[in-house]
Amino acid sequence: MNTDPIADYLTRVRNAMKANHRVVEIPASNIKKEITKVLYHKGYIQSYRFDDSSVQGIIKIALKYNPTTKAPAITKLQRVSTPGLRQYVAADNLPRVLSGLGVAIISTSKGVMTEKECKTENVGGEVLCYVY
Repeated sequence: MNTDPIADYLTRVRNAMKANHRVVEIPASNIKKEITKVLYHKGYIQSYRFDDSSVQGIIKIALKYNPTTKAPAITKLQRVSTPGLRQYVAADNLPRVLSGLGVAIISTSKGVMTEKECKTENVGGEVLCYVY
């Protein structure tokens, strides 16, 4: 039994990037699917596919690398809110990652979105992770 599925998701992606894997498979859940969509739309991953053939389902993520230097597109994935210590922010106190170069993924009442989308929607929520 896994007590923190989002940390497991981030760790699997982080380990696959360090090992220079092209594809990583992760057990699916709705929050993981939404985080995957945000990573794709922000250009951190090349593509993704949801495979619902099994009971839980699998997320297959094609990782993105620089074609010349072979460096991964994601340099750091950092979990912020944990099951033991939840981190919530208001709409007027949203975090900035690397002075706007990174992305903070936030779970709000309107769905999972980045801090910039939260600012335009004027909503706050739980800060899931930082990506840069």
